[in-house]
Amino acid sequence: MNTNFLENNHLVLVGKIVSNQKYSHEIYGEKFYSFNLEVVRLSTNTDIIPITVSERLLTDVDLSIGKEVEVEGQFRSYNNYENEKNRLILTVFAKEIKEAEAHDEAENKDIVTNEVTLIGYVCKKPIYRQTPFGREIADLLLAVNRAYNKSDYIPCIAWGRNARFCQKIEVGTEVKVVGRVQSRTYEKKYEDGTTETRVAYEVSIASMEISEKEDNNEEITENEEIV
Repeated sequence: MNTNFLENNHLVLVGKIVSNQKYSHEIYGEKFYSFNLEVVRLSTNTDIIPITVSERLLTDVDLSIGKEVEVEGQFRSYNNYENEKNRLILTVFAKEIKEAEAHDEAENKDIVTNEVTLIGYVCKKPIYRQTPFGREIADLLLAVNRAYNKSDYIPCIAWGRNARFCQKIEVGTEVKVVGRVQSRTYEKKYEDGTTETRVAYEVSIASMEISEKEDNNEEITENEEIV
C-alpha cells in the first residue's frame, strides 16, 4: 500500500512562543532543538505544546519568547528509556515555521489555530467510561505509519457520540481522526507514597471515521469545545 506520510499525519498550530530553544538531539550531523508553544483554545484556556525543530529552520524566522508563529508539521512519538523504564514522549515535529499573520479580532474567530489529521490503526482496545456527571469518554491509541518503517503512537480521546462509537471499533481497524492537540497535567503516584506532577499530550477528537472500505465509511462529528 502506498502511504502519503504528509496526509496521514498533518498538523497546523498557531500560537505564542513561551520558552527559549534548548538542544534536543542530533541525527546524521543535523541538530534539533525544542521549545514550547502556547496555543489558545476557543474557551480561552491554553495548551502548552512542545515543538521540535531542525537547526536549518532556525535561521528563517525569529523564535524569541513572545513571538506569534505558525507551525506546520506532524505529531510524533518516541520512546525514552530512563531508570530501566520506557516512557512515551510526544512532540510536534516542525516541517515549516513562519511568523503568524496579524488579524483583527473578528477574523481571529475563523482562523484554525490547532488542527491535526491522523490516519492510523487502533492498536489497543478503546477504553470507554463515564464521568460521575455522566459525560462519555473513550481513550484510544493510534499507530500512525511514518517513513523508513517507523510508526508514531498517538493517544487520542473521544467525547460524547464519538466515545460511544469507539466501543465497537476493533484492534487493527484503520481510522481517520481530525481534532486538536491538547495538554493536561496529572499527578503520578509512586509506591512510596510520593507524587510527581506530569504533563500529558493527546489528540482531542472532533470527527472520526472508519476507513477500511471507501464506500462504507461511517463518520461522526462532535462539535462541542472541550475545556
